[in-house]
Amino acid sequence: MNTEAAGSDTPAPPPPGGVLWSISGDIRALLMLPAALTLQVAHPAVGAGVDEHSVFRTDPWGRGERSLRSLQLWVYGGEEAAEEGRRLRRLHRTIQGTDTRGRRYHALSPENYAWVHATGFPVYQHAARYLLRPLTDAQEQALYREWLQVGRVLGIRDRDMPPTIEEFWPYFHKVLADEIERTVVVEDLIATDRPVPPPDRGPLPVRLLLRVLWPVLFPPLARFRRFVTIGLMPPDAREAIGLEWTDAQERRLRRFCGVVRRVVPVLPERLRYLPYARRARAAHRAATRGGR
Repeated sequence: MNTEAAGSDTPAPPPPGGVLWSISGDIRALLMLPAALTLQVAHPAVGAGVDEHSVFRTDPWGRGERSLRSLQLWVYGGEEAAEEGRRLRRLHRTIQGTDTRGRRYHALSPENYAWVHATGFPVYQHAARYLLRPLTDAQEQALYREWLQVGRVLGIRDRDMPPTIEEFWPYFHKVLADEIERTVVVEDLIATDRPVPPPDRGPLPVRLLLRVLWPVLFPPLARFRRFVTIGLMPPDAREAIGLEWTDAQERRLRRFCGVVRRVVPVLPERLRYLPYARRARAAHRAATRGGR
């Protein structure tokens, strides 16, 4: 269903208590997002659009904050979710150009727009094995159904996404084989030697302190970003892009994720969940109690 054509039949976000509710609002999702973003821009058309039209190089913190807010709205936004989907489509209407293979692209072309959305599912499915727990077959099926529902919120038509998880994997591997490459934006996202300005969000004293310490803090942060970006990407996607990953790195990733997997569940809710998720969970609990 196309959101813009649906009128009053506006798609709802995925249900409270579903698999996405458990994953996308958990702080561990922050470790998964770089892999999904990098896989998105490994598509020549998507990479060209981001390279030519995004402010991710000049305003990385603002761009990241807006992207995270948007993603949280898709899942936890309630009535705001559909409006956010419409806003994104309006934002992308003018994004067009020529990709690295000399082909004309438009951001809202079904194959491009659907790919951007599609990448989230295999990354969540793969990274959950490391950071949460392996999903059962039933949970994977539910996650894919919920991801399709998010796609409807974003205005992606049912015919532009594989309707079942069984049909998703051949589609995914075909795109990996036919389209995916190591674009200049991929290089930017995994680089450890390209300057990034210090964070410009948060309390003024913290920003000032980070500005002073940034020359010392940034190099290890950049290496860590590269490490989790490549490590939490599905291996077949990693191979398609041409990203190296060693057995030693795999062992380090498993050790790191083992610590995260033990520590995060014992954190208080205000530290474990992102703000939109925390508020939505509290509202859902209140509504459930009130309905008894």
